[in-house]
Amino acid sequence: MQLQINQEKKELKPHGNYGFPLLVSYERLSYFETGSFLWHWHPEVELTLVMDGEIAYQVNDNLYHLKKGQGLFCNSNMLHSGRGIGGGDCSYLSVTVHPRFLYGYSSSIIQEKYMNPVLKDPALASILLEPEKDWQNQILERIEKIRILDKERPASMELQMQIELLEIWRSIFEHVEIGGEEGKERGRDMERIRTIMEYIQKHYTDKITLKDLADQIHLCRSECCRMFKRCMNETMFEYLLNYRIEKSLELLRQTQMDVTQISGMVGFGNPGYYSRIFRRKMGCTPMEYRKGYSISSRTV
Repeated sequence: MQLQINQEKKELKPHGNYGFPLLVSYERLSYFETGSFLWHWHPEVELTLVMDGEIAYQVNDNLYHLKKGQGLFCNSNMLHSGRGIGGGDCSYLSVTVHPRFLYGYSSSIIQEKYMNPVLKDPALASILLEPEKDWQNQILERIEKIRILDKERPASMELQMQIELLEIWRSIFEHVEIGGEEGKERGRDMERIRTIMEYIQKHYTDKITLKDLADQIHLCRSECCRMFKRCMNETMFEYLLNYRIEKSLELLRQTQMDVTQISGMVGFGNPGYYSRIFRRKMGCTPMEYRKGYSISSRTV
């Protein structure tokens, strides 16, 4: 499985529908081919509860080491990604909900007074939810109630889910500090990061230089490198290599092109270098990956 995202890194998977914009999903890192999910964002708020294992979960420049029983609030439109820790797997519950499910109609007092201050605060990208803190544990318990409602599906399921989510929002609104100049600067940096990622996604098949990336956000090359590394915990070059490998997986699965052709199509000038990077990331060669996928497809 891979995330479906557009050129702006927005996830394309529907999270519910217009009448009920909420999705409860049961995820496992091993479901993803690379054991991780790519950077992406969506307008929905996301609540995560770790059911088993551990996950390195990053939202913008905040990196969390989440363990069983812990959770995370990821705000609307925030870049986020996740990967395993120490080669282990992780299963987790994800509840994604569009804010309008809670505030009703546009410009309502619920939206203006209680939701927008949180949704539009760049310093509030995410909140770690720990069972040791009473108000956060109450949120974790309410996420668990949503899971049970999704499993049992009582006649009033939608209404009960909305009640639980409104209580979660009330707790967040009452316990977090909103505003601050630091958040505005972080917000500017994350917009720059999005611009760089968008450029890479559009041009990953071409030769990309550091100057090309720095020019997109009108910074010098050294400052561009420092900002990306500080915010994303990886270099732009590492991100570019990982993205190219991700894009090559689909070609290995769905075409009969040889490794030399595929390496060129995803921006690697040297097929040997592509194979070395592929093995480092995937733990096998491109041909071993293709063969393993072909065998697994025939046995399904």
